[in-house]
Amino acid sequence: MASSDRPVRPFTRLVDGLVHAYAPAAETVGVLSPAAVFRPAAGDRILGHTVAADLGRAYCATPDAVVCLTAEGAEAWRSRFEPAADHRYGTHPACELSADGRVLWVYRPDELAGRGRPDQWVAVDAATGAVLDRTDLETAGHGGVHLVHPSSGEVLLGVGEGQDGTVVHRGSLTGGRLDLVRYPWVDRCLVDLSPDGHRFLTVDHQQTDLAVHAHPGGEVLFTLTVDAFGHDPDTACLEWCGGFLTPDVLVVALVGETEDEEEWFRHYRVDARSGRVLGGFDARAADAYDLRPLGDGSWLTADASGHPVRRAAS
Repeated sequence: MASSDRPVRPFTRLVDGLVHAYAPAAETVGVLSPAAVFRPAAGDRILGHTVAADLGRAYCATPDAVVCLTAEGAEAWRSRFEPAADHRYGTHPACELSADGRVLWVYRPDELAGRGRPDQWVAVDAATGAVLDRTDLETAGHGGVHLVHPSSGEVLLGVGEGQDGTVVHRGSLTGGRLDLVRYPWVDRCLVDLSPDGHRFLTVDHQQTDLAVHAHPGGEVLFTLTVDAFGHDPDTACLEWCGGFLTPDVLVVALVGETEDEEEWFRHYRVDARSGRVLGGFDARAADAYDLRPLGDGSWLTADASGHPVRRAAS
């Protein structure tokens, strides 16, 4: 099944208020059973979550803090967002672990949360919850997407600013200092990073095209518009989802409406090196977003209970 030598990193899903962590073996397909389950504190509204590679700890973002939970059901630490937010809804803090598991990267949408300051990107010691460094982003985002480079220590962050577009950053922690690079776009939504770390995928904020960029510089390697997939740009658009099925193959989604105003979606495979459209892709997904490529040739959908289903081409 796999077409990448890299093992799939453990991942999480929020099911019935609990953080479920999954670490499927290479050949495991079908509905997955969690390898560990973490119970957030009563009253915590979980907006983001991730898990350590050894499944010993989970990390959650709430409107007011990031929290570390242990497999034994205890809270190891809590790092609060100060000052308190004036608005608890409409913003989604996000968190993700570095590839080596030592740093928890935290996006804080402080501007729209009413904290009277720009958004922040914070590097937190995953073991203790201590802040290692932080930087202002000069954004007013609703939420953020983290993509972790598999080997360089760098992290990509896409900050969604609603109708104002999306800002993409690259960060790393060097000598205890957070080094920040802002890419020169406000109209590209960050979607995925290739499993080998050589390319990343964005989709235009207006959903008219996709682009594959070189990492780290961001140079555009190729662009595909809606009509490249045989659809009319006036009746179809690209969704902000999909990603790298393998290092060399993308899966992307188009959506639209029929003349009878019935909504439809279709997934397509694309050669990630040349940009050649390889044809349709049956992801067995419930909708355009019900697909998460794992980079090794397999992908996830969800069953009715919310648990992930790992699938592979037959």
